[in-house]
Amino acid sequence: MGDDRDVRIIVVGAGEVGTYVADRLSNQGHDVTIIEVSGERARQIGSELDVEILRGSGTDPEVLTEARVDKAELLVAVTKRDEVNILCALMARKAGVGKTIVRVESRSLRRAQATALFDGVDDHLVIDPDEEVAQAVRRLIRFTGVLEFDEMAGGEAMVLTARLPGHASLVGKSLRELGRELEPDWGFIVGSITRREPGQDKEYTAIPRGDWTLREGDLITVVCKKDNLDDVTTRMGMESQRSDRVLLLGGGRTAEILAESLLAQGQSVGVIERDEARARQLAENLDRALVYHGDITDAVLLDEADVARQDVVVAMTGEDHANVLACLYAKSAGGGAGGRTGGSGPETIAVIHRLQLMDLLEAHQVDATISPRTATANSVMRFVRGEGDTVAAVATSLHGDAEVLDFAVAPGCECDGKTISALGLHEDVLIGAIVRDGKAQIARGRSTLRPRDHVIAVVRPGQAAHLSSLFG
Repeated sequence: MGDDRDVRIIVVGAGEVGTYVADRLSNQGHDVTIIEVSGERARQIGSELDVEILRGSGTDPEVLTEARVDKAELLVAVTKRDEVNILCALMARKAGVGKTIVRVESRSLRRAQATALFDGVDDHLVIDPDEEVAQAVRRLIRFTGVLEFDEMAGGEAMVLTARLPGHASLVGKSLRELGRELEPDWGFIVGSITRREPGQDKEYTAIPRGDWTLREGDLITVVCKKDNLDDVTTRMGMESQRSDRVLLLGGGRTAEILAESLLAQGQSVGVIERDEARARQLAENLDRALVYHGDITDAVLLDEADVARQDVVVAMTGEDHANVLACLYAKSAGGGAGGRTGGSGPETIAVIHRLQLMDLLEAHQVDATISPRTATANSVMRFVRGEGDTVAAVATSLHGDAEVLDFAVAPGCECDGKTISALGLHEDVLIGAIVRDGKAQIARGRSTLRPRDHVIAVVRPGQAAHLSSLFG
């Protein structure tokens, strides 16, 4: 799948994850069909996306035949029913589909008996959106002000996305000036800039070169070495501090996964859950967490949970409006309290499902937003991007269309032994870092690529397939 030809892909389930993945793949030139059992949802998606929509079940042989499953190279089954997803994948495999991705939430269906159904199948991926979102929140809790944070090449290279505040030392510097300051051993590089020019309605994303000057309000993606993380976040006007007290608003499965990991790290965790039976269950499962029964928008209850003195508040119910309101109250309640931000209230993170709310949230100072769409899409896009082990990881962004890819240099590939400047890369491609023998270095034009290097690249989507072919 790493070459330039179109790939036929079937997506079963037009929910939040399925539609995002289908839209992203379609925009990159792939031939995408969505199968959706709900007629109303199928009509809605048909008016929003430029993909083929089939109404029916992904486990119906006639529907799969209509979707031309025998011509497909990838099937992505992401309905909310684990059994349906597994059955879809098995039927697709029997029809000759080479790659399958299934959404499975049940822990019992992840055990050996269930995974044995795909014994001997190399190109099969199991994803869990709840686990993906919990991991994304864990990464964001480490930093104040960082909107997205991913680790590449075994954690040796970091990718951070943040909007530059006016006090950041990077503001007003050209990238050429910054490069001279970082010589000779660069600790980071700016991979992409998303900004809105005066008079324009929408932001645009570019892979910048030396003549770009960083501005207040720029949304920048930075690739940095692990050892330079503190320096980078300081320059970006961010803070890196331990969060000892975390309050989770909403007690669903994602919150339980997150709470378990935070408690294991010795952090203090509170959870507010509206459903009484679920609250009791959480209290039994999370024996060291404080569990409150009630509505996350109830100001009295939030005060009882000491929201003002939390280090981080994460709103993660399935209702966007409740998540937003609760985050705004947490900020206002903590205006004069402790928290890790020293008087500005707790760090707030909202899980959102309607991406149209993003600009509103940022304007009202909700510190970070996470969508199950991108958290899951990163795993799917890695699977689509590369043949074999060429693409080790992919990080997509809610805030722009640039992607960050982790390539493994195959012996004898087109880039083996060449300098980066000799590759003739498109202007929409930037090689950000090279990880060799477990140690990261920021890439320069004179850097030479060797077999088994991991190369971290920032690309606009139209260039990803071509770049992948250079490494395979």
